[in-house]
Amino acid sequence: MVTIGEHITLPDFPLLLAPMEDVSDPPFRAVCKENGADLMYTEFISTEGLIRDAIKSRQKLDIFDYERPIGIQIFGGDEEAMALSAKIVETAQPDLLDINYGCPVKKVVCKGAGAGILRDVPKMIQLTKAVVRSTSLPVTVKTRLGWDEEHKNIEEVAERLQDVGIQALSIHGRTRVQMYKGEADWSLIAKVRNNPRIHIPIFGNGDIDSPEKALEYKNRYGVDGIMIGRAAIGYPWIFREIRHYLQTGEHLPPPTIEERIAVCRRHLDFSVQWKGEKLGMLEMRRHYGQYLKGLSHVKEYRMRLVNSLELPELHDILDACQEAMLQQQ
Repeated sequence: MVTIGEHITLPDFPLLLAPMEDVSDPPFRAVCKENGADLMYTEFISTEGLIRDAIKSRQKLDIFDYERPIGIQIFGGDEEAMALSAKIVETAQPDLLDINYGCPVKKVVCKGAGAGILRDVPKMIQLTKAVVRSTSLPVTVKTRLGWDEEHKNIEEVAERLQDVGIQALSIHGRTRVQMYKGEADWSLIAKVRNNPRIHIPIFGNGDIDSPEKALEYKNRYGVDGIMIGRAAIGYPWIFREIRHYLQTGEHLPPPTIEERIAVCRRHLDFSVQWKGEKLGMLEMRRHYGQYLKGLSHVKEYRMRLVNSLELPELHDILDACQEAMLQQQ
């Protein structure tokens, strides 16, 4: 059993869904929760957007009871804005508040937020302390190994973040300069986890894309749980497959064609319901290719799906795709 703060209890070796911008919205989280994600996070939310009441930022505060436990993630580089945003987040009643110190995207980094803060550890600690003092929620952090190869300071960062009151730490095994390239290095994550001073849960993130790798990294690096990001896009079944493999050493059969199409359809319908018809259909386009990945002769249907903005037509295309795939079996 893994605990975060006083009130969040997770199963042994929990599987976390990573917060991903333009991906980890309620429709996506719903299908991941159905398939075994133990803890999930919202897309990251700009503290500036929250304070100026930006519609998109406020909408990202939407959470649902069936998602619990769930964390709302914020990012920013101003102490006062971070503290005020923590109070705003608290009104949405999530189970925890997570701070993003890991996003490598230039438009975030140039504001001294996300992974940009890795160049100024004292400021990172100052911002974190302000958030912890401003909320009664458990505060957690997601970050990276450091800014670049010469400045992998995660061991120092982990101790100092724990000292100012965070309740768990998720570490992506790359530097900011690496972005998402190269292989994630979990050796430093293991050093943090094995540090006798560290008593909070340490979750590893980066390159987990199969049950075998999940088990290998669990055994090799000794982390308290793993966070899965890109491998869950269009394949939420990865959570149940990893859990089953960890418990039994056996593989679950892959989802059937009918199941793939059914989950894709539910995702689409929820997207339209939550975002409105046009935006819901537009933002669903990034998911179709992943849902159909690996199936034979899907290019035609994928192109039709991304070129349609009529909901009934999209359902018809999914029906036709399923029928064609079944006939090819």
